[in-house]
Amino acid sequence: MKKKSSLFLASLIAVSGFTAACSAGGGDSKDAGSSSNSSGGSGDSKQVLNLYWGSDIPSMDSSLATDQVSFDTFNQVMEGLYTLDKDDKAIPGVAEGEPEISKDGKTWTIKLRKDAKWSNGDPVTAKDFEFAWKRTVDPKTAAEYAYIMYDVKNAEAINSGKMKPEELGIKAIDDNTLEIQLEKNVPYFKELLAFATFLPQNEKFVKEKGDKYGTTKENTLYNGPFVLNEWKTEEKFQLVPNKEYWDKDKVKLDEVNYAIIKDQQTSLNLYTTGKLDRVGLTAEQVSKYKKDPDFSTELQSSVYFIRINQQKNKDLQNKNLRLALAKSIDKEKYVKTLLNNGAKATDYLTPGEFTLDKDGKDFNEGVKSPLNYDKEEAKKAYETAKKELGKDKFNIELLTYDADTSKKDAEYFKEQIETNLPGTSVTIKQQPFKQKLDLESKGNYDISFAGWGPDYPDPMTFLDMFVTDGPHNQTGYSNKEYDQLIDQARGPLLDDTDKRWTTMQEAENKFLDDAVIIPMFQKGVARLTQPHVKNFVTHKFGGDTTLKETYVEGKK
Repeated sequence: MKKKSSLFLASLIAVSGFTAACSAGGGDSKDAGSSSNSSGGSGDSKQVLNLYWGSDIPSMDSSLATDQVSFDTFNQVMEGLYTLDKDDKAIPGVAEGEPEISKDGKTWTIKLRKDAKWSNGDPVTAKDFEFAWKRTVDPKTAAEYAYIMYDVKNAEAINSGKMKPEELGIKAIDDNTLEIQLEKNVPYFKELLAFATFLPQNEKFVKEKGDKYGTTKENTLYNGPFVLNEWKTEEKFQLVPNKEYWDKDKVKLDEVNYAIIKDQQTSLNLYTTGKLDRVGLTAEQVSKYKKDPDFSTELQSSVYFIRINQQKNKDLQNKNLRLALAKSIDKEKYVKTLLNNGAKATDYLTPGEFTLDKDGKDFNEGVKSPLNYDKEEAKKAYETAKKELGKDKFNIELLTYDADTSKKDAEYFKEQIETNLPGTSVTIKQQPFKQKLDLESKGNYDISFAGWGPDYPDPMTFLDMFVTDGPHNQTGYSNKEYDQLIDQARGPLLDDTDKRWTTMQEAENKFLDDAVIIPMFQKGVARLTQPHVKNFVTHKFGGDTTLKETYVEGKK
């Protein structure tokens, strides 16, 4: 996630309502049974849920996954020490109960339930967590999300090659007792333990599969409510109940079918003919369906923006050119005309209505952004940039997703930039989700439309993404003062809530002033949901949904 948060698929902004995390999008991330069996296949009494994603699952290896499609799937087929309930509170999963925490908050002792099993019948033990975490921070694994474990003692030093994985602050005292040593007292650590990167892994199975681990249903082992029963790349995937799951009596669904659908009209057609149970709507469709009893909108905590890469296209190292780009796009018009789904235009990195201080004030109230739409100010910055760079023509490539709505979005951004910044030419490059993430990771792009969904309930889940050389930075941005502020907020200020809050606000102010991204909007979702779908749980951070206790009732 990170944000992944979740990182919600950016390619489906107007459509399915999911982001990349993490990589929204993060990306910023399912699949499933064919639409023809949406009535239940073997009869109406069968509990079948039919959903879709605009992208296939990039990875089922919890050490390597960085996107929301993968993270959402983990929510269904895996289980960590803790999971999130319908109110986004951490509740015991593999853990038997609440953790025993030392007075300084740095030592956590967690008892594991003895009835937790892997889908092959092996018991889930404390050693499975110890192995998985050490594998993730091991630099040989090259896990982009390793940094989310840096609160665990020695994790950062291990990941940078200064210490050995064996020195990580996690130890299986016995099969059912896990001890975790932290670098500092982290107020949201229990919620963090519900995040996919902290999931267990069966050492014998992982080593047996090698590089193939997490790439197919056969090469993945599960310990959650469901298992992958079918996974056809770029076509569909299907979940069925895990017979070995300790809490299987609460699982009601017999099948969860995810189709990979990139064309939004196709998904709406499937919904209206009863072959999909939820569907996102485009701006045009909202007007048609907003009075439908199945219609709803929701403001989510993912933020979409355009990354500006300062490494590949050297012109973009110029702050005034970046500022001109950021101020040249009319976001309000974009949100109202192309989205029309409850999304809000934003000038910030962090979302509104996500975190509040002790007085109930929104985090963004202490942040001031210069990245608002203002075409006159954009032109002034542009003229300055042209003088500084000694040129008056610029060629910029815009990387985006391959969903049908993504082209319309990109064409709008292109028109705005080229109109308000004469002499700038924008070329659109559409890529499938997995390939887009790869290009971003390698820094092989000029500007890129992306999103980020939060991994845990704190502004830091957005802010630490852009520290120098951060794995999700992907822009070449580096500011020592920004890094220092983030380090303070992640460390010594954890016990000073007020100072930490204002320090994070100061960090975002500095980041926005450097025009590293073009903030676009906070995600909204307009959707139709079949009335027979009950207890469908969605989350503000981490994986998007939990289907453990979802069921179908009164399906016609």
